[in-house]
Amino acid sequence: MKAGRNWLRTLRNAKSISMRQVSSEAGISESYYSLIESGERRPSPEVAKKLAVLLGFDWTKFFEDSQQDSN
Repeated sequence: MKAGRNWLRTLRNAKSISMRQVSSEAGISESYYSLIESGERRPSPEVAKKLAVLLGFDWTKFFEDSQQDSN
């Protein structure tokens, strides 16, 4: 089981934005966003960039996680 993306949840909570709001703004389903935040799914680069703009982080962070998971 993969570790959740606590950093993503922390950023979202710091901005007081719900999962529904983030997913709507990013153009994805709330269930898909939930899977991204829990670490079960990795977003496409396009979705990663949208989330990064919304929450204020470098979109490549998603892909750094996956490189660490494979080590």
